[in-house]
Amino acid sequence: MHRFYASSFLLAGLVVTTFGVAQTAPTGLTEQQEIPVPAIRTAMGTLPGVNELPSRAALPDLFTFSNGKKVTTRAEWQQRRAEMRRILEYYAVGQMPPAPDNVQGEEIHSELVLSGKARYRLIRLSFGPEHKLQLHIGIFTPTDKQGPFPAIITQAAEPPGGPILPRLPLGPNQGTGQNVLLMVGPGKDSQNAARGDYRSMPAPSAEEIAATHREVLQRGYALVVYNDNDCAEDTTLREADGSFSFRKTRFLTAYPDYDWGVLAVWAWGASRVADYLGSDPQIDAKTLILTGASRSGKAAMIAAAFDDRLIAAPVVTGGGGIGVYRDAGADHGESLDIMLTKYPNWFSPHLHEFRGHVERLPFDEHWLPALCAPRPFLALEGDADVISLPDAVRHSIEAARAAYTLQGVSPLKIGVHYSHHAHAFTAEDWSAILDFMEIQRHGAPEQAEFQHFLTKEERASALADAAARAKAQGSSGTPR
Repeated sequence: MHRFYASSFLLAGLVVTTFGVAQTAPTGLTEQQEIPVPAIRTAMGTLPGVNELPSRAALPDLFTFSNGKKVTTRAEWQQRRAEMRRILEYYAVGQMPPAPDNVQGEEIHSELVLSGKARYRLIRLSFGPEHKLQLHIGIFTPTDKQGPFPAIITQAAEPPGGPILPRLPLGPNQGTGQNVLLMVGPGKDSQNAARGDYRSMPAPSAEEIAATHREVLQRGYALVVYNDNDCAEDTTLREADGSFSFRKTRFLTAYPDYDWGVLAVWAWGASRVADYLGSDPQIDAKTLILTGASRSGKAAMIAAAFDDRLIAAPVVTGGGGIGVYRDAGADHGESLDIMLTKYPNWFSPHLHEFRGHVERLPFDEHWLPALCAPRPFLALEGDADVISLPDAVRHSIEAARAAYTLQGVSPLKIGVHYSHHAHAFTAEDWSAILDFMEIQRHGAPEQAEFQHFLTKEERASALADAAARAKAQGSSGTPR
């Protein structure tokens, strides 16, 4: 097993450092008055509020319509999927615009890498109202194999040669674990190297990215890279009136009548990448695997839940990711309440009212992988990642498997893989993605390694090992 970390450009946003910043309240507000992300009246209308919904400790059933009717056929499941997506958009991620029908791609640059064994192409996508929206993506394909190639899409890498877009500062206490709803004031410098921001480091070249992901190319896959912050900026910075600045960035400016959070914008952006890849003769459009770590992993599973062309392989997603909210929050895990005070910009503004009322959620996170059925789905977790609780992950995957059974496919199409690390995306995870996909595409006699859930004893041992390694390296605190 590989135990080393992938290059830093794929870990953007995973390392945070606490900063001491003076708190400033907007005019007319006290310092202790929270300002949630404001709602936007959308064409979706309204759904029941928290006080109108029943309290239930059990996970909301996949196969029960809102009117109480039970799903009994595959046709009814398709109707239920549409209802589940509407509920998730309203309460969880925010309403997304319809897909534009005008995605175009233009090749800007091409070069050979890895001593001629792979080709890199920089593509500029344009789409949306009057083609005003753009997104640059980088595509690596093998030259020593016959295409078209299945593709792995990762969202946290700047495509070499693409433009470096200007970015707003981070919110004044973003990334500190504090309640950002109480903070309005000067932003933090997003260039700060202590944060682990990829922009504080030299951008990797096409040759460096290809070398880091040599295994992907050697095993006959294409690699597609782009920066999800080029779709929406992940900042909790706010304007003087308390409004959130992220709504004035990137794709959100073209669709002001939608209340989508940052994760939904990133997911919608991934679908635009899929739009282009479907027309690229070097890419097998039937096998588009979307991955990413932490917040990018959350966006990957949202994208696949709403776009049937995508196969999700999210990594260390933490709170609001693979694990169900109803089991999250113990032992330093990221609960619903924590997520809504640390990262309110990621979600639908309607989710805020469920703080302290997780039992009233009309959905839970097992709905997202269930919506991916019958496509393969792989959750990649770290055995020493304290913010993702094994029970929450297990209950989500086990509940979602029922959707695969209903579709008449093997429940082993959905799996989980625990690698030996904390909150990170490592070479071991990349190998697991490739191994899992080879099983799904070609079959293999042994699939048990992707169905293993951590026991309490295994988790305790992994956390102890991680703490010992951190101490030996002179690190303090829990690896994140």
